[in-house]
Formats: sequence, C-alpha cells, structure tokens
Amino acid sequence: MTTAHHLRLIDGMRTREFPRARTPSVSGVSGPGYHTAFLRTDHEPWDDDEQAGPEYRAQCLAEHDALLTLLSARWGEPQLVSLWSAQERMLAGEVIPEPWADPVSGCEFVRLWQVEERWVAIGLALEDGGPGCELTVLVTVVDPP
Repeated sequence: MTTAHHLRLIDGMRTREFPRARTPSVSGVSGPGYHTAFLRTDHEPWDDDEQAGPEYRAQCLAEHDALLTLLSARWGEPQLVSLWSAQERMLAGEVIPEPWADPVSGCEFVRLWQVEERWVAIGLALEDGGPGCELTVLVTVVDPP
C-alpha cells in the first residue's frame, strides 16, 4: 500500500459510521465507536531470505514516518502518548476496553490527534530483536486509556 492509499483509508475511517457490533473489514476491524486498520503487518514470509526481514522493517518504518509527516501537516503535531501504564495495568489483570486493547498490547506508544470529535491514533509495533513490524491506525470516539 502507498502512503496516498493510507491517507484515503484514514479519511474514509474518519467519516464512516461506526457499526453497532464488532465487525471485521477488509483492512481491520470496526466496532461501536471505532475503526481500526492494519496498514502493514509482520506476517510476511522472509524465512527463505535473510535480507527480506530487515528490508520489510525499514519499509514499515519509512511508511510510518511519511504518514506522520503528512498527518502532522494536516492537523499539527500529534500528542505522543505512552501506553506503558496501560500495559502495566493490563499485565496486572485490568481489562483495557476496545478499541484500545490491541494498541496497548502491541505498541509502546501511539501518535494521537483529536480531529473534530474523533481521535486518530497511529501505532507502530516493533518485534524486539527481529524483523517484525506492524503499522496500525485507529479512529475512535473512545478516549485513550
């Protein structure tokens, strides 16, 4: 996917109605008060090619940075929101409500904008010491944890 495609997807998520129940979509999942999309996931086959993993991670990071630059030009600098305390609460047994459970379990932080009455969060999950990388977007009316 290109950055232009990511921007169109985010614009669509910002204007689309939320479903009444959790529903899978082509790019992610939607539910009451939120839409998520997986822009890049770490489910890429690189076992046969040692170079493919690092190249995939570099491309994922480049897409993340390009998306942040373009969204910042639109809406200003995002808030950098650490998810550390929510991760600690989750590990202690607290249930983090949707739609924030996935970002909390996979990302150290998100970049966050409030655009009109919806939050737009960009998350980047990196595999420790490995080539894995996942780039996600969340559009929601649910406040961050």
